[in-house]
Amino acid sequence: MRISLTCLLLFIAVTINAQEILSLESAIDTALKNNFEILIAKNNTQSTKINNTFGAAGGLPSINIIASDNNSEYNLHQKLSTGVNIRRDNVASSSINAGASASMVLFNGFKISATKERLRLLHSQSELQLNQQIQNTIAAIMVCYYDIIRQQNYFRILESSLALSVNKFAIVKARYNVGIASEADVLQAEIDSNLISQNLNGQLIIIEQEKINLMQLMGIKHFNKINIDDTIMLDIRIHIDSILNYLERNPQFLSSEQQIKINEQIVKELRSQRYPSVRINTGYNFIYNKSTAGFNLFNQNYGPTLGATLQIPIFNGTIYKTQQDVAIYNVKNAELEREGLLLSIKAAALKTYQSYKNTLQQLNSQQINYEHASRLVNLIIKRFELNQATILDVKAAQTSFENAGYMLVNLQFAIKIAEIELKRLTYSLAYQ
Repeated sequence: MRISLTCLLLFIAVTINAQEILSLESAIDTALKNNFEILIAKNNTQSTKINNTFGAAGGLPSINIIASDNNSEYNLHQKLSTGVNIRRDNVASSSINAGASASMVLFNGFKISATKERLRLLHSQSELQLNQQIQNTIAAIMVCYYDIIRQQNYFRILESSLALSVNKFAIVKARYNVGIASEADVLQAEIDSNLISQNLNGQLIIIEQEKINLMQLMGIKHFNKINIDDTIMLDIRIHIDSILNYLERNPQFLSSEQQIKINEQIVKELRSQRYPSVRINTGYNFIYNKSTAGFNLFNQNYGPTLGATLQIPIFNGTIYKTQQDVAIYNVKNAELEREGLLLSIKAAALKTYQSYKNTLQQLNSQQINYEHASRLVNLIIKRFELNQATILDVKAAQTSFENAGYMLVNLQFAIKIAEIELKRLTYSLAYQ
């Protein structure tokens, strides 16, 4: 049994030394570069930036060059007022048209300015959504990272328990050899040791799977062996006022405010359709027509053009008014969604803070319980060596030690998770 334990611990030590040590900062930096959701959010931000131009809003002139060359052959029959009667078959005709035109909106009910403002707001909203995604990804990385530390801490508790079991088995085996212990005690001690060894192997699998989850969040395409050698550092200075007073800088909430402004610009765009619009047009045309028969054998004209178009909407079945009224309700809904979102964020912050404070209060007492359980199991082992305690006493002390350690590790993790969530809600999450 001691040889098996030594081999297991040597294997774990060699495996850890062969793995790359990963810090939280490195994990977050890698995720910010490679995480697919962040990359998608960055692309969305870039696309809204590209689209945020005066030209996309319709404020720049449009210029076109048009050219065409048409040739035809037909049978001609014409009777002129002079009495001339023309009848020809297979008449060839050609027409060449070329020109450049330009048009520009001078006024369309301020639709251009409203559209440009909407595009600017969309770009600003996409930046907020990118920041939100970055915070969400950092939070997910931290949760996974600290969960690995939690699982590793529990692994160390099992290691200590296994060492106790091996010691217990050696004592029972020695007693059995001199005839002062029963075979049942030997079997029970061996079963206990084997069970903890199995739990250790299962815990190793859990740790490796969590590491794979972490690398997936980091956007690593080739999963490598990594090692995390860190502790869970807790921030015990968080107060509820510092949370509630800063919830309105949450990117998701700010994005909802932007959505209200975007919808208001849509109302202005739709309202502009009910105003007159003025467009100026200019260009230069060249027209050339040639025919082998007919009234006109040759026609050519060219020159510049200049004009303006005035369009005044009178009635279109109240479509514009209906669209505007629907857009106004969209603004109201966006306002309600913002208020509902703020209430939801506040409720989540309050519940998370309550969990944070309650778990923090339990931490000190659980730390004491764990220290007592550790001292107790060592004391029982010593008494067991002196034949003053039974094997059942040892097993009960081991179980208390494992449970106390497991609860302590879980409390530390729960506090850290609540801390991460509170800081994510207030947009204050950073490397910790």
